Amino acid sequence: MSQPVTDLARGLQNRHIQLIAIGGTIGVGLFLGSAKAINHAGPGLLLAYAVGGVAIFFIMRALGELLTYRPVAGSFATYADEFCGPLPGFITGWSYWFAWVATVMAEITAIGVYVRFWLPEVPQWLPPLVALAVLYGANLLAVRVFGELEFWFALIKVVTIVGLIATGLAVIVFHVGALGGTASFSNLWSYGGFLPGGVLPVLLTLQIVMFAYEGVELIGVTAGESHNPAVVLPRATNGIIARILIFYLGALLIIMSLVPWTQLDPKMSPFVFVFGKLGLPGAASVINVVVITAAASSCNSGLFSTGRMLWTLGRRGQAPQAFSMLNRGRVPAAGIHASAAVMLVGVLLNYLVPERVFTMVTSIALIGTLWTWGIILVAHASYRRAVAAGRAAAAPFRMPGAPLANYLVLAFLVLVTAMLWRDPDSRVALYVAPVWFALLVIGYYAARATRTA
Repeated sequence: MSQPVTDLARGLQNRHIQLIAIGGTIGVGLFLGSAKAINHAGPGLLLAYAVGGVAIFFIMRALGELLTYRPVAGSFATYADEFCGPLPGFITGWSYWFAWVATVMAEITAIGVYVRFWLPEVPQWLPPLVALAVLYGANLLAVRVFGELEFWFALIKVVTIVGLIATGLAVIVFHVGALGGTASFSNLWSYGGFLPGGVLPVLLTLQIVMFAYEGVELIGVTAGESHNPAVVLPRATNGIIARILIFYLGALLIIMSLVPWTQLDPKMSPFVFVFGKLGLPGAASVINVVVITAAASSCNSGLFSTGRMLWTLGRRGQAPQAFSMLNRGRVPAAGIHASAAVMLVGVLLNYLVPERVFTMVTSIALIGTLWTWGIILVAHASYRRAVAAGRAAAAPFRMPGAPLANYLVLAFLVLVTAMLWRDPDSRVALYVAPVWFALLVIGYYAARATRTA
């Protein structure tokens, strides 16, 4: 009789990891969420993305050091368990699962919004249901299928943004095309100044800015299925800051230079809006396809990461044992089944509250992500102390500025959390968070009591 499969397959190559790391940072937070953020903060949004990008750089360098110390699929949940204790490890694993479930709800919501660009009569809940079903089926196959899907999804996003930047620069510098007469970098300060509403609106956009960066930590989840992780993971981590400069700051700077920020529609993707204004035949429809691809990419990543996190929790006895099993393709199918079932709530929300669902679920998702990023920094500081005491081996890839950088970024994450209170739609996350964490504490002690009984 054959033995049950217990280990994930290392089927992700260097090109998969590199594009997953890029694709994880480009989703609806940039393609759709930036529209509302620009409407609030104007060109000052660039400052929010820059500061948030610096914080993400240190978070990823901390994670990169931990990954080269021990590359495992559980990643930050495993490090939290080892360096902070079993309760933080339990909370981190389940909170990351929760964050990605909510994120997928946001991604499929975006798909519903984008499809209505062509077919306004289609109910907003139907495209999310179809997208979730297709990607759910794809994720039940071998991990290499996920890697290939994500590779091409991410490549489409990268080519689109690079194309926007190159085309936009040509329009601004050579004054060609439909926008050539008015496009100028001076649009960044000519309509009420660079900070038209002051600093507070910039702070209020930190919620959508940091949600847009959610997914950068996904390379930590791929650690257990990456080929040659000691080489691939540091390389992917080091590229984070360059990708932020190009894909976020570069793209938004060009968009707000091509079209005055006051003309952008807060309910429409600025990418679709600007490409439509460039006068290229069918450009808006092409970009709409791209942004649907971007949302599908993040949904694909969400199904991947939630399945792996439930697998890790099941292996540690912190989730039902059924989640610790792999199918013949060495994929954690039970975790994917359960995650997809919960993600269907997003379809229901698109039916009940289609106008508010995006802001609500992105805010809720951000709570779990902020906890995950925070625990990475705390676990890293604890790891460094363990290395100094001789209890852990030093990793060859190190985070600069520790431990001061750890504490400064933690303070920034607390500020982002506090800013959620200022918006009624994002405030719901602060109501959900205490209930969620209380349930996790109860669940942890109940699970421990069951194991020791």
